[in-house]
Amino acid sequence: MMTSERKRPAVVKRSPRRGGKDPGPDFIPDDRNETVLNFDDGRKVRLTNLRKPFWPELGISKGDLLRYYLKISPVLLPHLADRAMVMKRYPNGAAGNFFFQKRAPEYRPEWIEICRIEHASGNIIDFPVVRDLPSLLWIINLGCIDLNPWYARCDDLQRPDYLHFDLDPVEPAGFDRILETAMILHRSLDDLRMPNLAKTSGSKGMHVYVPIVRGPIQKEVWTFAKAMAKSLEQLYPDIITAEYRVGKRPAGRVLVDYNQNAWGRTLASVYSVRPKPRATVSAPVTWAEVKKGFRLEDFRLDNLPERARRRGDLWQSLLSDDGRFDLGPMLTNTDVKKMRG
Repeated sequence: MMTSERKRPAVVKRSPRRGGKDPGPDFIPDDRNETVLNFDDGRKVRLTNLRKPFWPELGISKGDLLRYYLKISPVLLPHLADRAMVMKRYPNGAAGNFFFQKRAPEYRPEWIEICRIEHASGNIIDFPVVRDLPSLLWIINLGCIDLNPWYARCDDLQRPDYLHFDLDPVEPAGFDRILETAMILHRSLDDLRMPNLAKTSGSKGMHVYVPIVRGPIQKEVWTFAKAMAKSLEQLYPDIITAEYRVGKRPAGRVLVDYNQNAWGRTLASVYSVRPKPRATVSAPVTWAEVKKGFRLEDFRLDNLPERARRRGDLWQSLLSDDGRFDLGPMLTNTDVKKMRG
């Protein structure tokens, strides 16, 4: 069971500042601890604890985090619309304790859109949906540092519109081995004529996404991803593992994690700030940049908005209906059919 309750049109709308100008980073003051943003459509967003340290060693406050999301919102919001959001809340900053919250708070504004999802247990959960700037700032103000949307859109949660691979190092593997594995995966997907996009995880590794035509159900997408990961493990056993059991993973390899394609799993979205010591961001990168090499710390809360302003959204193609890969014919492969049982 799934329903999406909409109180506003299903479009991303920038809420203009009075006078007709888009909100700028100065729209959130840095000289007070609390403010209320008044949008021209009548909505109000109350922001609290703006001066609270979220990365005290870096001098980054909760207000700075909100200003980052305000600046990055033009490229971020299209990647969040129509998807249920799992909230991961850090009330005391990046180094503090956190907790997951799936259900939208009862005290939410009436204009927060809801995606109602029934789980296997029969439990029905009302997830919030981030559709526009007011809803984005509202959810960040709850203490969410990174954003964790579902892979499938709310109108059909059983059919994702992309598959992905989470590349994670197994100690003592370093980030250079992550870059090497990403290029192996990139070439393998290219050989299959599957479009693929890369981003840093902002944590330890990288994420590779493939935009697909909606059709195969979640289990079929997961099964294909598993077959792909297992194939790479066989071809590059000294570099790659697909072993999901932590204790069984060989040291010094890179895990090509397919299991995050399972129903209900999430990854941090593109442009998400991560709760890491350098306030790193899950940043979209080109394959030329991956080949050349970089450090995770090259992409941070303080510099990514300017990169996005200069480069635009490097993941724009993930949003397009054109060029998506039809996974259906691949699922007739004998090995994949065996894995499906």
